[in-house]
Amino acid sequence: MRICSAQPHDLAKLLATIEADEVFMVRDGDATAATITLTPVAEEGLWTADELREPSLFINKLTVARTHAGQDLGGRLLDWAGERDHHAGAKWLRPDAWTTNTGLQAYYLCHGSGTYGRFVKGPPLTADRGFQGGLHNG
Repeated sequence: MRICSAQPHDLAKLLATIEADEVFMVRDGDATAATITLTPVAEEGLWTADELREPSLFINKLTVARTHAGQDLGGRLLDWAGERDHHAGAKWLRPDAWTTNTGLQAYYLCHGSGTYGRFVKGPPLTADRGFQGGLHNG
């Protein structure tokens, strides 16, 4: 594993999601308790062309501050995202997780993302897993 600083293209992508009102924060007083990115834009290379034709929203970042762990805040954010997905007319809520992040994979599966998962390796993603489910409005 290698820790490196964010690159300008990473920062530009993050700023674009903030400016598009796709990044949401849970605040507890002055502290940020959790964040989630909910976007209509899929991570490149993770979903098939057929899947991308289905109306969906994508979760590509969900974080909970360790100071707020154990309160099911992440689960409540997934429920909130499912409601937004439903009201947007989407058929699927699709979170993703790195293949090495088995804890997050288990978390998504435990919180209703079903058993559908697909591993994607190779450009542009080196290791990612998409989950489909949690909400199926079809």
